[in-house]
Amino acid sequence: MNPRQITKIYQDPLDLIWTSTANQLGMNLERSSEVFAAWDGNDTLTIGSSDDLDPDDCLAQMIFHEICHAIVQGPDCLNLENWGLENIDGSDDIREMACIRLQAALAQQYGLREFFAVTTDWRSYHDALPQDPLAGNDDALPIALKAYDRALKGPWSKTIAAALKATQTIVATAYPFSNEDSLIKSFVQGA
Repeated sequence: MNPRQITKIYQDPLDLIWTSTANQLGMNLERSSEVFAAWDGNDTLTIGSSDDLDPDDCLAQMIFHEICHAIVQGPDCLNLENWGLENIDGSDDIREMACIRLQAALAQQYGLREFFAVTTDWRSYHDALPQDPLAGNDDALPIALKAYDRALKGPWSKTIAAALKATQTIVATAYPFSNEDSLIKSFVQGA
């Protein structure tokens, strides 16, 4: 018996959407157990392998988060390693908070705020945000507001909106079939 020749492979639809989105924004995606997430300052975004991520992480959320970092940091930081951020000493915690606010605000428009919520030690900050992620009074808010304006009016706006809309469609379609412990159950219908 001749072995079957495989000509197509299964790929997660959300992985396809967000990998393509990253590519359209000039980011080539690589996976590696060497990092959780890293930008090389040129054209490569490296995300940890699936085995290295938390059970409530997905590649789509990780890419979206890194895109939000790029927007928060602004176009002058695209050529800097890790968007010019330092995550070792806490000096850029305010900018991380601004990224989380931006991510929540963009995702919320599509009913995906919880679906695309950050994980790791930053989840408590995300969960404490008000209903309007761009309200409140911490030092991250002015940075997040400027980034939100860039996200809606900048050159990446249509690409990001298309990816969020496609994600919304897939998550909404899967919602009735998902079980209670699925991240998909966090989707807010009618957003």
